[in-house]
Amino acid sequence: MTAASTPILLAGDWTPGAGPALRIEDPVDGSLVGTVNEASLDQVDAAVRAGARAVDESGWHRRPPHRRADVLYQAARLIVERAETLADLQTAENGKTLKESRGQATAAAGIVRYFAAVCETMEGAVPPPRGDYLAVTTHEPFGVVAAMTPWNSPLTMGAQKLAPALAAGNAVVLKPSELTTLVSLELARAFADAGLPAGLLSVLPGGRGVGEALVTHPGVGMVSFTGGTATGRAIAAAAAPRFLPVVLELGGKSPNVVFADADLDAAARGVASAIFGSGGQSCVAGSRLFVQRPVYDQVVQRVVAAGAALRVGPARDPNSDIGPMASFAQRERVEGYVDLARGEGGRVLLGGARPDDPALAGGAYYLPTVIDGLDHESRVCQEEIFGGVLVALPFDGEDDLVALADDTVYGLACGLWTRDLAKAWRVARRVKAGTVWINTYKELSIASPFGGFKDSGLGREKGLQGLRAYQQTKSIYLGGLEG
Repeated sequence: MTAASTPILLAGDWTPGAGPALRIEDPVDGSLVGTVNEASLDQVDAAVRAGARAVDESGWHRRPPHRRADVLYQAARLIVERAETLADLQTAENGKTLKESRGQATAAAGIVRYFAAVCETMEGAVPPPRGDYLAVTTHEPFGVVAAMTPWNSPLTMGAQKLAPALAAGNAVVLKPSELTTLVSLELARAFADAGLPAGLLSVLPGGRGVGEALVTHPGVGMVSFTGGTATGRAIAAAAAPRFLPVVLELGGKSPNVVFADADLDAAARGVASAIFGSGGQSCVAGSRLFVQRPVYDQVVQRVVAAGAALRVGPARDPNSDIGPMASFAQRERVEGYVDLARGEGGRVLLGGARPDDPALAGGAYYLPTVIDGLDHESRVCQEEIFGGVLVALPFDGEDDLVALADDTVYGLACGLWTRDLAKAWRVARRVKAGTVWINTYKELSIASPFGGFKDSGLGREKGLQGLRAYQQTKSIYLGGLEG
């Protein structure tokens, strides 16, 4: 790539951003991936206004659902055709292994196909009449949706917002993370090239200023955000004065629980994958390991061995299990938490350092890390680190486990490992989490609703609810039916 600034997508037109330049670096070695100029506040205003006009003038939301679905199916086909380009861009920007990015490009196409199918098959409702009238429940778009995506999985996160919001009849202004702007622009290109009416989609790179301008713009009818809890809380506060609807998919500090009767080898492999996959840069990462006391040492030793066997290396090396952190700043954050853990009395059983391989010295690499010996009230056990750092703690019975698992502000996900199905069901129902996995972890389906309890967010993405989240419900009564 050259240093020439990449144009942004403004209401269907590819045009230079009018704001400051963003330098996008490859976390493998710090080299330049590309540059793009942020959107200016005037361009934010122009995108929102153009989106509102497009909703009114294009007739997009009035098209029969199968006609909207046609455009989404074509976008999915283009994503498949361009999958290698999309995967390469994502890997260059956030350091995911190329294998994982290829999988996410394929998944993004599947997400778009799913919502195309939902769009043309989802049924409305005709409630039983309670008088001389016909009542019909309809669903209307909000108008302009402001969508904000994180840097860890921009392909799937972008698809999860663009596809249902457009299928629901809205215009979308997407603000991607500054770290993953290029791949987000390329993903949007597939929708634009698929025949989406001009004006319905804009992609505006930028930081906090662009995000604030979108949330506070009077022309925005709804906000969908995936990212950190602190930012989500600020968005909710900004949206509250005008009752702006929001969907917030936020942070997690998810418990992964191993009971004494579990298949310990399978559990240890699952625990390691749940925290070390993607370098731990996942909202559902199983970052708190709870092991029933009689098997605590056995399980922790197995997890340490599984983590030690993972190869940290360049993202495009097919032998690498884990690439670099998404940025050098993110690595510094993770290092700070590990130092904090040491200061809180934690024992580092694995990792806790950068690799000593000289070939990796120029990248944002960090080794898989396991820590025990901490009190559950410690900051490292309570705060989201967003890296491959696992804290291990023992527990005794079910009541003890549920109290510990829920002793956090988060409630996004939970993993349970046991051969006792009845116990698994009891605990799964008791734990306050939006997703619970039993004898597996991080299995995700676009057909299943996803979201969190407590500070992990509001609303749900994915599934049928994932499309309805972008619509308002209206009841229409038709009287005069009895002559």
